[in-house]
Parts: sequence; C-alpha cells; structure tokens
Amino acid sequence: MKKLLSRSLSALLVASMLVGCGSLSGAASGSAGAGSSSGTATSGASSSTSEASAESASSGSASTDAGSAAGTEVLRVGMECNYAPFNWTTTTETDTTKPIEGGDFADGYDVVIATKLAEATGKEVQIVKLDWDNLILSLKNNQIDAIIAGMTDTPEREQEVAFTSPYYESEEVMIVKKDGKYAGATSIQDFSGATVQGQMNTVYDEVIDQIEGVTHQPAAETFPAAIQALQAGAVDGVVSELPVANGVVAANSDLAIIRFDEGKGFEADTTVSVAVRKEDTELKDALDKALSDISVDERNKLMEEAVERQPANE
Repeated sequence: MKKLLSRSLSALLVASMLVGCGSLSGAASGSAGAGSSSGTATSGASSSTSEASAESASSGSASTDAGSAAGTEVLRVGMECNYAPFNWTTTTETDTTKPIEGGDFADGYDVVIATKLAEATGKEVQIVKLDWDNLILSLKNNQIDAIIAGMTDTPEREQEVAFTSPYYESEEVMIVKKDGKYAGATSIQDFSGATVQGQMNTVYDEVIDQIEGVTHQPAAETFPAAIQALQAGAVDGVVSELPVANGVVAANSDLAIIRFDEGKGFEADTTVSVAVRKEDTELKDALDKALSDISVDERNKLMEEAVERQPANE
C-alpha cells in the first residue's frame, strides 16, 4: 500500500539492489507496514557494489534455473519480510515458512498465500526479500515474478505493473498510546492538532492530510520505526491497517487501536493485490484463477493464524 521511488533513482537502485532474499534488509530506508512493513538503496554505489549486485543477480537466476531443471518452474515472489503479520523474517523453520538466503526464513500471511498460489499454478515458490521501494523496480527488471507484500492497486502503480483481484481487504485504523490524550478518539478529526505519522510511500502516509489541522510528521522509513516514534512520544498516532495494528498492540501493552465510527474514518482503498509485469497476462490469469479458489473465510482464517504466530517483537 505504498508508492513508487522517483524515476531519478531507478538506475542507481538497480545497481545497488541484491536479488537474494537475505541480501536486502527490509528495515533499510524505504516504506508501513502493510501492512503489514523497507527502503531505498543509498546513492554513490561503488563499482565493487555493482559487481556484487551483478553476481547476486546471476546467483538468483541460477537458483531459478536449477528449479526448472528439476522439473518444477519457480515463482519468485518479492516482499519485505518486515511487515508482520503480512510477512516477517524468522530463524525458525516451520510448516508455514519458506527459506530465504542467509539462513533465515520468511513467514506470514503473504508467504502462505504465495505458497498456495504457486502450488495452484504448478510452481515452486521462492521468496525474495527486498526493501519496499525496490519491489516494483525489481519486478520490472525481471528479478522477481510477482509482488505479494500487502500492496494496494492504485492508478499510479497501474502505470507500472498489472494487478490481480484483491487477496485481502483490511481496515484503516490509528495506533495510539493506551493512556494517552487520543485513546478515546472515534473520528479521524479527533486528531486535529495531533502529530500523526505513516510509513513512507504508502496509503497510510497519504491519508493523514484528511485530518483537518493535523501535524503531518515526515513519513517513517519503516513501519517499526513509526511505532518506535509513537512509544518515544515523538508522534501521537500512527496510521495502520487493522491486522498489522493487532499484532503491534498484542506485543506492546502500552499501545491501543482506534477503530473509527462508520463514516468518520479515512477514505482509501484498503484491499491488497498481487502485482505482476504488464506483459505477463498468462501468469496474471492463472493467479486470479487460483485466488478465486480461496474463499473469503479461508483468507480471514489464514490472517488470524498469521497474527497469532507472528513474533512478539514484530
């Protein structure tokens, strides 16, 4: 649910990105949650960095070829692995995790959905860990085949990529201090005069200006950074989607969720969809078909399970 990098940084980001899932930190500069869950590569990349990136890209292609050679086509899925309960990184292997480079594993709602979609289309899923702001660029550069990362289909993004039908619909809420001034809020306008923050390049940052008289704090590079700012007293509220907020509050007893009265919340699309390259119409159709076989009840159950098992520090 987030926006694109400026085009002026695109060429530099290609040189600085690493394809391997453990090569880029989800907490590096960049986007919420997702959202849950992120950043941009730094400028001034040296030639040695470029060589390392090329080497990593070659390695990623090799692993994909290896999967194909074994008789199973690989679906490379990009996500932050830093936006629980949609996706996160863990050192523990379970029946819901998938390996990422560096010895860690990816888990979360997005990982389970990605696995189901890959299996339904006769592919083997490969999770690629990327900063949020690098996801669409990596997709367009053929470093991944799909983005399943709590991303909302927006007109701006549709200029770059194609989207499937939504695979989850959420609700926009505000996270506040449990004993703070805004704990009793019922409308977004109750935050007039408050300092509110969202994650960089996300819908959750854009909607803040719907609050009259709000102090719009510069966006946080990652969602965890926004939560830290809230706990430190630097901001009064953090805009979030409900599943992510549930996980945050479950892990932080000093925080609370504000769900707004009907007609008094933010006006925004709260669905998330799978992104693919515009030319990959066959893949898009196959993913849409697979999604149609996952009922709303099953999707909600998978999200509840992801919230329950996410790490306490996410």
